[in-house]
Amino acid sequence: MMQGLLRVLRARGYDGASLKEFAEATGLKKASLYHRFPGGKEEMTAAVLAYTASWVEQNIYQVLTDSEYPPAERLTTLINNLRAFYADGDAICIFRALSTETGLDLFGLQLKKGMERWQAAFTELGLELGHTLQGAQLQAQQSLISIQGSLIVAQCLGQQQVFLDAVEQLKPQYLESNHAIN
Repeated sequence: MMQGLLRVLRARGYDGASLKEFAEATGLKKASLYHRFPGGKEEMTAAVLAYTASWVEQNIYQVLTDSEYPPAERLTTLINNLRAFYADGDAICIFRALSTETGLDLFGLQLKKGMERWQAAFTELGLELGHTLQGAQLQAQQSLISIQGSLIVAQCLGQQQVFLDAVEQLKPQYLESNHAIN
């Protein structure tokens, strides 16, 4: 069900999404949706953001900060997770889809926390690799910009390779000493 709601929000944004589209995407009738989400579209969107936050926690934060595995292996896992979640660059980012005025008004805090969690994961990895705190934070911010920005460029150009190339560059950006920001 969450995948269907997410798909609609990615495609239509908060303002453009309709109850009919949510019902079609989930296979539920409108009445069943209202039974599960009495708060309507706002509650459905909040549930999608909670679902996305959980995904970020498991597939980004925990992956990048799990020191039981070498950084190269963690980055490979992260790249595979991003490729799957964003359908190799074909799926719109929920952050972008909800960054309109209404979306930011209603969900700005959740969106901010989500971005901060991504940044924290990349910052921790950078620190582990020997970057200074400032360097690790800058690298984390650039990684986020690269991922999110490449999704937009890939969508606009109809060239998903833009996204694929951007996420593949994360590994050398973190692991090659000439790319380290200290």
